[in-house]
Amino acid sequence: MQALVHVTLKRTVLDPQGRTISSTLNGLGHTAVLDVRQGKFFEIELDQGLSAEQARQQVEAIAREVLANPVIEEYRVEIRG
Repeated sequence: MQALVHVTLKRTVLDPQGRTISSTLNGLGHTAVLDVRQGKFFEIELDQGLSAEQARQQVEAIAREVLANPVIEEYRVEIRG
């Protein structure tokens, strides 16, 4: 079983790295790019003996307690069978 965790800055938090990427893309001629938000992506392999609900609970706890800073970041968890 695999879990995917996407961690991104909250919309209310400035993203200087995303702004730099956006500016660079515009400078390279990709003028349709209006904004870029950067983040982190984690692939976590889990024991096959877990139920989907157990897996979700464990990965939600990992994301909340370790992978994301809840003050400035939000996360999304996806469980794949």
